[in-house]
Amino acid sequence: MILYNVTVSIDESIEKEWLSWMKEIHIPEVMNTGCFTENKICRILAEEEGGKAYSIQYLAPNMETYIHYQTEFAPALQQSHSAKYAGKFAAFRTLLEVIHFS
Repeated sequence: MILYNVTVSIDESIEKEWLSWMKEIHIPEVMNTGCFTENKICRILAEEEGGKAYSIQYLAPNMETYIHYQTEFAPALQQSHSAKYAGKFAAFRTLLEVIHFS
């Protein structure tokens, strides 16, 4: 399994609105691609100057499915997020191979 993690630092002034949009719009759109079997959104418990940080995690069954997501769906979904929250967030992505899951 492949864990696709997106870490986002979001400006405090829009945190609640962003979190609602993520839960109600963006994450369901990502899940509707059929590329992921599970998702989580976690608040990172660390002090952030001027913002809050979140980890959004998606579980793909294999690398081929993740690559399909990146090729076919990710550009438009990332653009949608960037257009809506331009200048109010920073994000980076991490790809992990799950070696144990219980």
